[in-house]
Amino acid sequence: MITNDIEIRNLTELLKKRNLNTHKGDYGTIGIIGGSNGMEGSLLLAARAAIKIGAGKVLVGFTQNTTPFNIDFMQPELMLRTAYNLLKVDDITRIHTWVIGCGMGKNHQSINILNKAINKINNQFIVLDADALNIIAQNNLNLQESTNTLIITPHPKEAARLLKCTTLEIQSNRIQAAIELTKKYNSWTILKGYRTIVCSPENKILVSKNGNPGLASAGTGDVLAGMIGSLLTQSISIEQALPGAVWLHGAAAEYLANNNNGPIGMTASELPEAARKIRNQLCYN
Repeated sequence: MITNDIEIRNLTELLKKRNLNTHKGDYGTIGIIGGSNGMEGSLLLAARAAIKIGAGKVLVGFTQNTTPFNIDFMQPELMLRTAYNLLKVDDITRIHTWVIGCGMGKNHQSINILNKAINKINNQFIVLDADALNIIAQNNLNLQESTNTLIITPHPKEAARLLKCTTLEIQSNRIQAAIELTKKYNSWTILKGYRTIVCSPENKILVSKNGNPGLASAGTGDVLAGMIGSLLTQSISIEQALPGAVWLHGAAAEYLANNNNGPIGMTASELPEAARKIRNQLCYN
């Protein structure tokens, strides 16, 4: 096991300028599934983060029978549909990376959608967050045979559900918990919280040291999930995309606090714009 801090100087792929001769297809298409009744905001937070961090196209699938609205007027570039429509064969073939779980709910329909996604998607990146993790824990879903590269992003309580233990046990040895999660689910693991941990399948551990208490508010995890998926779909290697998203997420919180927008009262919807500014400053200044 190797343990290092996440440092921007090591995230060279995140710092590259874009070629002048380029188009949206060079930066991937991401599919994001979630947003059950009353939780639509979680899905939109993830989707808005994905596009502002640089994804070429963002397709959004609500875990409802019909889309609650046809356009996101704050981010009209997002393409909205139902999760079932998003999982049709023609859509699957043009999506490079998936984020599943943000506000998706735990009802029978959500369980069916998650099972359908896991079974139909092949050889892609899948970021599993929030209710997707709760469904996996409650239904003892086995992910060991998946052909996809899985990334799970639990907070401590979700991690405890996945490992069938207590939150106190997770927090008493966070690195060991991340290693156990990675082994159990044949995945990469991002264990969120103070000093967020990134664990690879080879048990290489990276630990974040940035961020602030402003991230302790609703929706910030959805933003992180969208950022992770966005960097992956831009063909940034997983070894750099995961710590890169964690670093940017924390740096965005610090930027807002340093500009008198937190940490108290900081909101998740403020993070994508701050993260976009930081990434562009790093690449072009």
